[in-house]
Amino acid sequence: MKNLNELKVKIFADGADLKGILDLYQNPLIKGFTTNPTLMRKSGIADYEKFSRSVLEQIPDRPISFEVFSDEFDDMERQAQKIAGWGKNVYVKIPVTNTRRESSVGLVSRLAADGLQLNVTAIMTLEQVRDISNALKDCASSYISVFAGRIADTGRDPLPIMREALELMAPYKTQELIWASPRELLNIFHADEIGCQIITVTHDILKKLTLVGKDLNEYSLDTVKMFRNDAQMAGFSL
Repeated sequence: MKNLNELKVKIFADGADLKGILDLYQNPLIKGFTTNPTLMRKSGIADYEKFSRSVLEQIPDRPISFEVFSDEFDDMERQAQKIAGWGKNVYVKIPVTNTRRESSVGLVSRLAADGLQLNVTAIMTLEQVRDISNALKDCASSYISVFAGRIADTGRDPLPIMREALELMAPYKTQELIWASPRELLNIFHADEIGCQIITVTHDILKKLTLVGKDLNEYSLDTVKMFRNDAQMAGFSL
């Protein structure tokens, strides 16, 4: 089993809790950050730009992805240009389609040609990977975010899909594949094994990093102690 410091895959923290983000910024294992409107809403954020700028003021030296939220491509383009202007370390997240299933390939191509750093998100199929990869070409540094965890939720093994995605993207040296929506820490090692460049991990899962390599006999004993302690705390009797 690899030590965390030996991994080639870059771990990006995925969340919208400012304190959690800044705490993780102190961890050298965390190479970047991502967020999205859903995570922001769950964190109670009301002012999108104010929150984003506050993060960027305190983290100027690692890539951070912020997402557009319009459903119209013209307005997405306006939002993307505005977000990109917030900092040199900003990657603009563009959904692979809008809510009407209309592909964002045209928009991605225009923004890439304009030099924006993009993170194309919510991708689930190899056809989507191929189309977006061809649209991004060898323009600015960009990410293709494949939601491997959600693919796994459907009962499909995401590993073959992620491997083929890497092959499709191989001709373009400025593109990196993100293993998105992992469900467990083991996925970090899966991503590393196949050569995936980035994995985005939520703050809750990142809290388990201290468990990596833990002795299983000790972990077994800790679990027994937990059950015993909880039974005592609950006052159970038979």
